[in-house]
Amino acid sequence: MRKAIFPGSFDPITLGHEDIIKRGIPLFDEIVIAIGVNAEKKYMFPLEERKRFIEETFKNEPKISVITYEGLTIDLCKRIGANFILRGLRNPADFEFEKAIAHTNRHLSKIETVFLLTAASTSYISSSIVRDVLRHGGEYELLVPKAVRVK
Repeated sequence: MRKAIFPGSFDPITLGHEDIIKRGIPLFDEIVIAIGVNAEKKYMFPLEERKRFIEETFKNEPKISVITYEGLTIDLCKRIGANFILRGLRNPADFEFEKAIAHTNRHLSKIETVFLLTAASTSYISSSIVRDVLRHGGEYELLVPKAVRVK
């Protein structure tokens, strides 16, 4: 079974994340979207709300599940029997950052990282840009799945 973890903070999930996940579905038997918890980090959205956004976005996709975790992603992979980490790449800076993590993960655990390039139509979107648009009252709805709505 080809089981992948798609880790991130998803604060919030964006159309770019959604695109990578949807394109990953045919490649894997199961994708676990793993929301990492970092006590040092300040989030705009509470953990349960981020989880709800993702669950609602993929409610009709049986190959997708959503969990939260703390600690190393490779430890989570071992715990749940995932043999791949799925990551999206938007630009060369993402590649350099993700490459170092992928090499380290493979050295420590033999877990492979699979990279997908973001679609040209979503490559400019990041969660930090979405949060900035939200803070300033902009049209964030154009950047996120329908499930992500702020009251």
